[in-house]
Amino acid sequence: MDAPDINALSQRITQLIDLCDQLKLQNQHLLAQERLWRDERVQLIEKNDLARQKVEAMILRLKSLEHDS
Repeated sequence: MDAPDINALSQRITQLIDLCDQLKLQNQHLLAQERLWRDERVQLIEKNDLARQKVEAMILRLKSLEHDS
């Protein structure tokens, strides 16, 4: 192998290492976003359950008022 081939190969390896680093950072960012979305999903499910329980309680109270009158 002559010097130009070695230089081209060296540059290509450097580019691949840079790309690997970029992809690693992007993956870390995406994993962090996923964790945030999962946490948000859990919170929304909890809020939804609480709202459903409140609505069900109101319905039961309305039914009991209906039966009392």
